[in-house]
Amino acid sequence: MNITLSTPPRPAGSRIAGLGHYQPPTVITNDDLVARGVDTNDEWVKSRVGIAERRFAMDETMIDMGVAAASKAMANSGISATDIDLVILATCTGKQQVPGGAAELASRLGIDSPGAYDINAACAGFVYALNSASEAVTAGHARNVLVVGSEKLTDYVDLLERGTGIIFADGAGAAVVTPSDSVGIGPVVWGSDGDNAHAITTDAASATLRQEGQTVFRWATSKMADVGLQACAAAGLQSWQLAGFVPHQANLRIIDLIAKKLKAPNVVVARDIVNSGNTSSASIPIALSKMLERGEVASGAPVLLVGFGAGLTYAGQVILTP
Repeated sequence: MNITLSTPPRPAGSRIAGLGHYQPPTVITNDDLVARGVDTNDEWVKSRVGIAERRFAMDETMIDMGVAAASKAMANSGISATDIDLVILATCTGKQQVPGGAAELASRLGIDSPGAYDINAACAGFVYALNSASEAVTAGHARNVLVVGSEKLTDYVDLLERGTGIIFADGAGAAVVTPSDSVGIGPVVWGSDGDNAHAITTDAASATLRQEGQTVFRWATSKMADVGLQACAAAGLQSWQLAGFVPHQANLRIIDLIAKKLKAPNVVVARDIVNSGNTSSASIPIALSKMLERGEVASGAPVLLVGFGAGLTYAGQVILTP
């Protein structure tokens, strides 16, 4: 018996149809951290990581923030809840191992019976999720995909510990991915360095996030520019053709060193870390959404996304802005 299975129709490409972000209202300055008892000062924090302030969620959960960001992305895209059939949540700060948060998030948005799953690639998670969404659309397995990066890192950080308490913060960003007659989301360049997985971990006993800052700094500044250049080449671009560069907002010195190595002097570089801190998988969509809100890049412009973090995982991808 000769049986042939059919496949769904496949669009030529995928694109981001809309973006949205949400940050909690409580602003914490460096002086606020000192008043709380952190052994630091404003000048030290700015010189080491470039952060002036960050947002902390007080009564909101990771899901609450994801819902807020997703609602804005859906409104900006013009895609309603009834038209979304897959939800992907990138997070490393879910409150429990089981269940994941994507199904609950979808339910709260009024999305009926979508495919739903979480991705944990830490600070690279949004790019991993975005590529998964793009592949689902271009394979014909989903019509419209909601991608959310949401983190409540203050649940897992010792806020009095200088190495992490000054860096991490809370927030969410989201994108809606739809079919397109042309390619609006380029090929992903991704990978991992498990030999250095010890550099960012969660303590098994206390569930507190720990990181080896110098190890991560050296790794990111020596590797991530090449990942970005490879992503540009995979998309058929030279780096000087980019309109924007949105790296994971880990550290301002890391961002500036990677941007310099890209050799794209006219590119608009996202430096949202100054006012938002490090929000892990939420940092790229938050920064990208703000970049578009401010009109810093035009619609249809090529922007390079580069995520990197715990694992150590990384991913680079060029997108065209909605």
